Amino acid sequence: MGFLAPNTADVDLQQWRSRPYQQRIRPLAEHWTLHGFGTPGIVHLLYLVKITAYALGGIAVVSATPGVGGIADFGSWWAEPIVYQKLVIWTLLWEVLGLGCGSGPLSSHFLPPVGAFLHWLRPGTVRLPPWPGRIPFTAGTRRTVADVVLYAALLMAAVWLLCSPGEPAGSGDPGASGVLAPWRIAVVAALLALLGLRDKTVFLAARAEHYGLTLVVFLFPVSDMTAALKLVMLALWWGAASSKLNRHFPFVVAVMISNSPLRPAWFKRRLYRHCPDDLRPSAFAAAAAHGGTVIEYVVPLVLVLSHGGPVTTIALAVMVVFHLHIMSTFPMGVPLEWNVFFIYSALVLFGHDAGVGAFALHSPVLAAVLVSSLAVVPLLGHVRPDLVSFLPSMRYYAGNWATSLWCFRKGTERRLGEHVVKASALPVDQLTRLYGADAAELVLHQGLAWRAMHSHGRALAGLLPRAVDDVESYDVRDGETVAGAVLGWNFGDGHLHNEQLVAAVQQRCDFAPGDLRVVVLESQPTHRQRQHYRIVDAASGLIEEGHVNVGEMVTRQPWLDDESPAIPVEPVARPRPVTEAAAAHE
Repeated sequence: MGFLAPNTADVDLQQWRSRPYQQRIRPLAEHWTLHGFGTPGIVHLLYLVKITAYALGGIAVVSATPGVGGIADFGSWWAEPIVYQKLVIWTLLWEVLGLGCGSGPLSSHFLPPVGAFLHWLRPGTVRLPPWPGRIPFTAGTRRTVADVVLYAALLMAAVWLLCSPGEPAGSGDPGASGVLAPWRIAVVAALLALLGLRDKTVFLAARAEHYGLTLVVFLFPVSDMTAALKLVMLALWWGAASSKLNRHFPFVVAVMISNSPLRPAWFKRRLYRHCPDDLRPSAFAAAAAHGGTVIEYVVPLVLVLSHGGPVTTIALAVMVVFHLHIMSTFPMGVPLEWNVFFIYSALVLFGHDAGVGAFALHSPVLAAVLVSSLAVVPLLGHVRPDLVSFLPSMRYYAGNWATSLWCFRKGTERRLGEHVVKASALPVDQLTRLYGADAAELVLHQGLAWRAMHSHGRALAGLLPRAVDDVESYDVRDGETVAGAVLGWNFGDGHLHNEQLVAAVQQRCDFAPGDLRVVVLESQPTHRQRQHYRIVDAASGLIEEGHVNVGEMVTRQPWLDDESPAIPVEPVARPRPVTEAAAAHE
């Protein structure tokens, strides 16, 4: 692995380009098994610097709170309620600026390494309202000055809250510094909610399913706060564990650990059945995956039921190692700070406050909020994944995500750069400036190989021949890279690059029929062994929809089959004539 340059697959570019799409994926998938994304060493170093800046910045901000104490006294105040509150605000601010999840090269943000605030402070950029036809004053996809002001107000309100002193809680013993005034917290929560109705991208970037809900908990009496926060943590762990009870997750574990710069080659080879010829996950990878799921179920339960002592200490140590392991793999999307906050929360809530029962709630209203957010919404997301983002559904590392492939007819992708207002150039242009056109092409295809190594990636690749007559006439891009450029942020949510984004792009670029075809694959519902797909033409609308069976995905190689690069489907709608669809579009 190079320190400054990416470690790309050793291929003859001219010969590699002459191969069919699936055969271009093969050497890159094989390369991934040992080298991952091939990330330059300096990028890993910069991510570590960023984590350090997040941690030290949070400590410095909190230590400035009147009555808390200086950094030298960290050991005496690290678990105070107001400290936890301010670190939640700090982390929310960090994320909503785009400095956490979805930042840097492992999220297709190369130069600049972040979009987010650069994008959301710029009028004219694309926004995606969650319910434009149902919520008044939210329709449209153009970011207005009012949207920019609302986003800036959220940032300023978060900073204002970080600078605010504590006040007595009125009951209990919350600590020497008190807690933040609920009305101040309500201002931030209200701004986040209003902003989310105008643009779901910013709402998701703030990790509202975790930090936004935590803000709501802070609105209730401090006597309920610790218990409620324990239930939030338990639900996040259990939600993630529940989502991994599928056939996709072993693929995720094998691919994620292969990306780690800290694992030796012999270990990485053991993750696959017969590397490099058979890249399905091995029994070892499956055992590691399901073993992690058991940990995520059992150990948090031990933390909830134990009240200190050696059992709690051991359980805490296990969860700290669990999250450090995730961080050490540098997973795509890089939720590194999120895992740091998990470690801190576990130590505070289940270590320092081990004596507080997780079910010692007094407020029925708070209990109803928690049941709705931690049970009803995730359950709906598992049964109807088309209705709920994978984030509030708590399907974090499950491999069961909505995804898409965008196919631009050669020469038409440039229209995104010419007609869509953005904070940064398209990934292909960023990479070309950094490393040249050849390396840019290989790096982008390495991302496509990463996708193909997941079970759902097999389905996307197998649907390409149904989407376009000649794959070689198109530039194929992962929907994540498109969303990252057009929306300013991306973190694994295919609902950010489905038909809604296609329509927004078409409104600006006016692609001709056949110029842009998008394959959209929805997540697998928990109770069904199939996934819904749609093939959409930006100009002509829906071309085809149907289902693919999970069993077909998990038995194939990332490059599918030399003779038949497709998978069986169950169409549920006949393709519409292009002329009819185009007329309907107009």
